[in-house]
This record gives sequence, structure tokens and C-alpha cells, in this order.
Amino acid sequence: MELIDLGEYGDELRRNPHAVYARLRERGPVHRVRPPGSDKSYESWLVVGYEEARAALADPRLAKDGSRIGVTFLDEDLIGRHLLATDPPQHTRLRGLVARAFTMRRVERLRPRVQQITDDLLDEMLPAGRADLIGSLAYPLPITVICELLGVPEMDRDEFRKLSTEVVAPTSSQSEYDAVVRLAEYLTELIEDKRCAGPADDLLSDLIRTTAEDGDRLSAQELRGMAYLLLIAGHETTVNLIGNGVLALLTHPGQLAALRADMGLLDGAIEEMLRYEGPVETATFRYATEPLEIAGTRIGRGEHVMIGLTAAQRDGARYAGPDRFDIRRDPRGHLAFGHGIHYCLGAPLARLEGRTAIGTLLRRAPGLTLDGSPGEWLPGLLMRGVRTLPVRW
Repeated sequence: MELIDLGEYGDELRRNPHAVYARLRERGPVHRVRPPGSDKSYESWLVVGYEEARAALADPRLAKDGSRIGVTFLDEDLIGRHLLATDPPQHTRLRGLVARAFTMRRVERLRPRVQQITDDLLDEMLPAGRADLIGSLAYPLPITVICELLGVPEMDRDEFRKLSTEVVAPTSSQSEYDAVVRLAEYLTELIEDKRCAGPADDLLSDLIRTTAEDGDRLSAQELRGMAYLLLIAGHETTVNLIGNGVLALLTHPGQLAALRADMGLLDGAIEEMLRYEGPVETATFRYATEPLEIAGTRIGRGEHVMIGLTAAQRDGARYAGPDRFDIRRDPRGHLAFGHGIHYCLGAPLARLEGRTAIGTLLRRAPGLTLDGSPGEWLPGLLMRGVRTLPVRW
């Protein structure tokens, strides 16, 4: 099969990947690609069709643990194993231990606090009449929630934002390495401080204490890996859910007016935002543990597979008029949070924060509109979001 160098699409792939993926889908649901800026060692299969992506996300032959084929990544080497880099039975064990502490009841208890943080941020933002929505609301809400949930000191959060953004959308390989090293050092110290401090009512302290029926507990390395995943995945995706969702509304005034007229449409609108411009563009690598076929394309053992979530959610074979943003659409089955055993553990929290932030913003900021062009889209194929979103009201 022809190798497609995605770097040849230039800035179009960052600004409007939907057009690129649509052209690829016309040629087939699976392609051999080289990600932008990468060498031959990163050549991969890219899945762009919805049905093929959904099946691949749940296919046990596509492993998340790269060590099974001799591959390791920077965060695993420096920080520790986590849910996105393990397969059953290790994944089952880790997820079970985390689920004991990160329960639906715990998320529901956060509802009043999420509302309070949102109101406080808007109290500070609204008198100015204009703001960067990312810096004023979309970022500080989820980072405050996840840091409070895990027990990360407030004074560390600005520094953490810089490190986290560099990890998920690196500007260079060296800056990515430096950020992961600093995060590893920070999390080691944070976990040790919590061990010494004794019982506390935060998720990280609970994870330190959590014990399964058979006495199993998270090791120090596993704790660090889980804290890393929860902190980064627990806020970066929600930043983009809020930012992309508001951007979609402001560029579709008819849909914005319909939602303002009937806020009962909000839950469905959030799901359509997740489908239309979800926060994760491409799922992290999977690895074929044996030869297999996806839509007639043969994939050899040890080969890398990327599953295009953004691409799959604009597949016209699954969603009629896929490029149309329609808050009354039934977007069930979207893949914004993945599918299968790696379905996002934090999806309920992300939805709670998205509904609260966007619903409260629309109620409190009549006349909300864009105040110039959005900032640049994040680099790379992992996250989908803008760096800034200037708005006024």
C-alpha cells in the first residue's frame, strides 16, 4: 500500500484535518502513513473509518503495552506504567484499583464545587467585556477541579500547565523530554509528601491507601504513573471540550440561538460538540500482537496502529451530513472518549465540567461572540484544540 506522508499536507492538517481525512476516507478506511515530522520508525497504520475505528478500539489483538513488541515510550520509562500503556490482566488490575477511589459518587459530589469554581471564574472574567476563553475559563476550571480532586497544591498549578501542554503537544523532542523529567520529579515528591502527611480526603491519598480484597495495592511507580495520567488526561481533554464546543456554537449562530432558546438541549449539544470537534484527534498508539486484517488491509505483527477519532466521527457512513454541526442530532456512539476497555475513566467528570461551564457561560454572557480569530490549533496528532479563543459579550 502507498505510504502517505502526512507532513506533506502542511498546515492544512492542523487547521482543518477534516478535509484531509475526508479525502483519505474516499480512498479507503485504512492507510499507511508517516506522521508529520517523524522518521521511518514511526510509520503507522491510520484508521479513518468509523466502523473500523470502533472495532479496532476494542480489538484485543491491538495492544496498548508496547513492551510486548519491544517498544517503550518516554513517559513509561521516566514516570511509570499507567492505564493507557497496559493490557489485561495488568490493565484490569490497575483500573479496578483506581475505580475503587474514583467513583461516580465521588464525581457527583464535585457538582457544587464545579459550579462554584465556574461562577468565581466568570465573576472575574465578565466585567471586562472581553477575554481569552481558554485562559479565563476553559483551562482554569478543569485544572482547578483535577488538582483539588488529586490534592495538588494551588501554587504548583501554573507550572504544571506549562509542563502538561508540552507533553501532549510538544514543540520539540527536547522540550518534551525535559517536561516529562520534571513531572516525574514533581510527582515523586508529591506522593512522598502525602505518604508522610497521613490520611487526607483527596483522590491521590485514597489511591495510596487503596487495597483490593486480596491485599493488592499500587506500587510507588504505579502510583506515579496513575497520578500522571489522571492529572494530564483529567484536564487537557476538558480544556478542549469547552474551547472547541464554544467555538462550534459561535461559528454556528443558528445552533447557538436554538440552545439559548431551549437550554434543555444542552446535554445533547455537549455530545454533538464531542462528535463534531472532539478533544482527542487520534488515540495513542496500539501495536499488533499478531497478524490481522482491518477492512481487508493486512497488518503485520509488531506494526503500529493509530485510530483516528476525529476522522471516524466525520464518517458519512455513520453520521448523515457529518460536517454539519447540529445540536439536535443523535450523536450516540461517538468515539470522543474511546470505546472498549480503555474507554475514558474520566468521561463523567468531563461531561459535568463541560455542561457546567458552557451552560453557565451562555446564561451569564448574553451576546457572546468571537472577538477576532481563534489562536492556532495545537500541533501534533494527539490533541485537538486552539491555544486561545478571544470572545466578547
